[in-house]
Amino acid sequence: MRALPIAVTVLAAALALTSCDGGGSGSSSGSGKPGDTSGSAKKTAVAACAIGDAGIQVGPANPATAAGDTGNIPVTLTNKGARCTLKGFPGLTVEAGGTSAEIATDESAAPQELTLAKDDTASFTITYVRGAEGDAKTLAVKTLKISLPGADTTQSFPWSFGPVAGKGSATEPNASVTPFQHAGD
Repeated sequence: MRALPIAVTVLAAALALTSCDGGGSGSSSGSGKPGDTSGSAKKTAVAACAIGDAGIQVGPANPATAAGDTGNIPVTLTNKGARCTLKGFPGLTVEAGGTSAEIATDESAAPQELTLAKDDTASFTITYVRGAEGDAKTLAVKTLKISLPGADTTQSFPWSFGPVAGKGSATEPNASVTPFQHAGD
């Protein structure tokens, strides 16, 4: 008799799942042609997220403590404005005195388009190698500037994670940034 309740549970779950299927035999208006946005199937474009509508928190970090060590700095962005999208990588520049350098994107990562409702969060991670104090190939970073994809506007944050090693020179930081992902993923 134990098999009957299990079978009923499985059947109920299967029926519930099929009722959620959006690709079934339902109907929709519009021509069904690729690229056609006529009729009720028209989608409303969602604007790109603006840095002025975002709350940004840098850290808490897992900083590199000695020259040659690798550190990771998570950055969380909270959408404070209307629904918006993020696609690609953040723009990051580190500055030390009159010298600045861009942080490269993580070449092994493929960015996804994220849509953020008000108060949704996304994150990215900066990974860097700590440089030796006073080394000509090290950038003694004091400021981190962050921009969002497709925008030139930046927000500045103090950098307290030590000097950043250069790959060949101080203006080519041994650092990378991941694409945006939903926070908690």
